Formats: sequence, C-alpha cells, structure tokens
Amino acid sequence: MTKSRKQRQKKVKLASANKHTRWAPFWIVIRKFGAGKRVHPSSITRLKRNWRTRKLKIKPRRMRKQELG
Repeated sequence: MTKSRKQRQKKVKLASANKHTRWAPFWIVIRKFGAGKRVHPSSITRLKRNWRTRKLKIKPRRMRKQELG
C-alpha cells in the first residue's frame, strides 16, 4: 500500500471522528434548556475532545510483508 493511500484512510477516519464532536446548534440549547438559560452549545455534544489530552488512538492498518510476496 502506498503512503498516499494510508494517509487517505487515516484522513477518512479523522473526518468521521470529527463529526461526533461538533457543537450543537444554538437553537437546540433553547429547545433543551429553555429561552432564558445561557449554556454553551459544546455542553450538549456527546464526545468532548482535547488535542492535548484525549487522542483518537487510530492504529495503522496491518501491512502484508513484502518479502513474502
């Protein structure tokens, strides 16, 4: 497998993981907590991620050894 293909697979996994951490739209906050409540939309997201502490732990794919054919 070439390097570019490995990079593409990793980017696909990163992109799909990024969808799970988006902030909720502001109108969802109003719907969930009420009109007078001031809550940040990130408090509703399911997965919270920090670039320093919480990593995705994407493992590289297993590669077939080239010398075996």
